Amino acid sequence: MSRRLLANNEHLRENRRSVKSPAMAPSEAEIRDVVRRVVAGYAGSSPPLTATSATPPAFTSPSRAEISTIAVGADHGGYALKERIAFRLRESGREVIDCGTDSTESVDYPDFAHAVASRVASGEAASGIIIDGAGIGSAMVANKVPGVRAALCYDISSARNSREHNHANVLTLGAGLIGSSLAQQIVETWLETPWGPGRHADRVAKINAIEHRYAATSAIGTTRT
Repeated sequence: MSRRLLANNEHLRENRRSVKSPAMAPSEAEIRDVVRRVVAGYAGSSPPLTATSATPPAFTSPSRAEISTIAVGADHGGYALKERIAFRLRESGREVIDCGTDSTESVDYPDFAHAVASRVASGEAASGIIIDGAGIGSAMVANKVPGVRAALCYDISSARNSREHNHANVLTLGAGLIGSSLAQQIVETWLETPWGPGRHADRVAKINAIEHRYAATSAIGTTRT
């Protein structure tokens, strides 16, 4: 019996010796370095989003001068509100690119949401505002365009949050859900709120990394076909 106990004890000692000390957790600098490299040039297979290296690119919030050109668009349900908002934007000294529609005749919101989003993505406009009945469909369309971060906002808090926390560059509004006065306040708050640095920029870098991942996969699939 004593020989068996001695053998067991020796086995336990061997196990303890074979166990390696746990690896140190990656530093914040290492994590940021990975995100920076992923966003800077993603192609083919990439490290997971929780990778052990990353610093997102320095996200600089556009200044007032840089957001002086704004693309606006709406379907028939948002036409009247679009006209009021565009008028106020011009009054404030901003340049407005009106992507339509031009009447209350029934049209399809994806056409106008895409027109606004594509101008933001190309750099022709620094920001975009899209209005339909609820704002939901236009946000979905805009977010299909690479480089666009569209947010549906329905009050002052969501407008501020979408800019500071999520670096939104396209705002969508639901003309059937909010009045003209609130919509104007949302627009002004949204335009005046800067992009948040630090952890907010880190998280937006991960959003961009996801976008680049699927864009790269799509490009590879297209090439093969």
